[in-house]
Amino acid sequence: MSTETSKTSPENETGPEPAERKSAEGWDDAPLDATADRRRWLALAIVMTAAFMDLVDVTIVNIAIPSMRGDLHASTSAIQWITAGYALAFAAGLITGGRLGDIYGRKRVFLIGIAGFTAASLLCGIAANPAMLVTSRLLQGSMAAMMVPQVLAIIHVTFPPHERGKVFGMFGAIVGLGAVSGPMLGALLTEWNIFGLEWRPIFLINLPVGIAGVILGRKFITESKAPKALRLDLVGVLIATAGMVMLIYPLTQGRENGWPLWGFLCMGAVPFLIVGFIAYEKYKIRKDGSPLVELSLFKVKSFAAGVAVQLTFGIATGIFFLVWTLYMQMGLGWSALRAGTTGIPFSIAVSAAAGLSVQKLVPRFGRKVLQAGALTMAAGLLLYIWESKHYGMEIASWQMAAPLVVMGLGMGLIVAPLTDAVLSEVPREHAGSASGLINTTNQMGNALGLGLTSVVYFGVIENDAVFGPQYVEAFRSALWWVVAVLVVIFAVMFALPRKQAGPSHEGEGAGADGGSADGDGQVALEKVPVS
Repeated sequence: MSTETSKTSPENETGPEPAERKSAEGWDDAPLDATADRRRWLALAIVMTAAFMDLVDVTIVNIAIPSMRGDLHASTSAIQWITAGYALAFAAGLITGGRLGDIYGRKRVFLIGIAGFTAASLLCGIAANPAMLVTSRLLQGSMAAMMVPQVLAIIHVTFPPHERGKVFGMFGAIVGLGAVSGPMLGALLTEWNIFGLEWRPIFLINLPVGIAGVILGRKFITESKAPKALRLDLVGVLIATAGMVMLIYPLTQGRENGWPLWGFLCMGAVPFLIVGFIAYEKYKIRKDGSPLVELSLFKVKSFAAGVAVQLTFGIATGIFFLVWTLYMQMGLGWSALRAGTTGIPFSIAVSAAAGLSVQKLVPRFGRKVLQAGALTMAAGLLLYIWESKHYGMEIASWQMAAPLVVMGLGMGLIVAPLTDAVLSEVPREHAGSASGLINTTNQMGNALGLGLTSVVYFGVIENDAVFGPQYVEAFRSALWWVVAVLVVIFAVMFALPRKQAGPSHEGEGAGADGGSADGDGQVALEKVPVS
């Protein structure tokens, strides 16, 4: 990893900044004065709040989708794009967002990202029709892709190594809180119907937070750049984005358009785009050594397998969390608040299992823990399928607790240690690029899973305007597909290392939550599931 350099911006001239205390190799142990110490902790609070806002925005939306659909008279493809569009834009821009921070300054790009995210949230909140809402969500995802990669990079250059363990521990707690609190917050805001705005406050709540983040960030965050930042690979971004769109757009729109020929042609062209992307990336390596994706990473067996696991796991969660919400609200007729509270046992189980897997189980049993997690999740899904069929429309929230707890335990065994397992054999100099690629792949999988709901869920529904039993039956059908994906994940996990040796990226910006930042500014942030 390249050595970070920092500079004090004009608005940060009140006392020495942490960057002024670095030696050529790292940090010294001289104590900070009170002003500098206060400033860096305020900077930490700002970037953590931004990360929290992004995670809540991801998890808050699903619970309000039925309300959005009713208010805007949205089609099934539109409600898929409300979630998939954000994930697609986020995935397409993550790596580029990190490099923009390295080249032009993490603080500058972070502030542009949070300002754009806030503006996009306003557009989402005032959307007059489904097209405006989907477009605003695409903009929101692209702005998040500029904002999120800077978070751990800013932390890395703001705090000395001996403090990062505590800081990353705090960050991990914020990440977990954001993922867990989002659905409940979305349910409450939707149910309260503040000023008669129905679902809109789930986006408008970002406005005061984002405005405060811009104002305080300008004052308290220290500017930093990577002295040897890689160049932008805009052609690579365009090819990769085109490939994702040509796969996900036909899947999402195909059903409503009667599965036209152009959709199959687009999807059939994706393998050729992949070949073209690989060829261009090889050319980019020869030309200036700044590819979008470091292809040599895929020579590491555990990394290649881990990326496959991340992609398929994203597909599984993308399908489940959307159809789960629609099952409870459109199938069973439950309110948003009841649906939100039903998921509490799941969130608690994920958190408990995640902590146990990292601290106790993985060091002793290695990849078997992750494989046990995949099988446990599958078992929870099978139990859910049985209960849904057995109790039918009369199923109660407390009866769902058992399968949700089993699923949550399985998911917790996977999500917390997975990134470290994937990175454990990656060369030290590529750790940051690898972690950024992992996060991108997970978002791609999530978008693909949301697109596939048109096949595995809505494809079973004859008339999506008629709520009730057919939505319940479609839910059970979709869960069988998720079980199949988890079986694939279990098999692919055999390519992961049996035991996790000390990660080769350790000490290079890796945090307690498995995040990592290098000269590319890439980070792996998503360590808990989003619903």
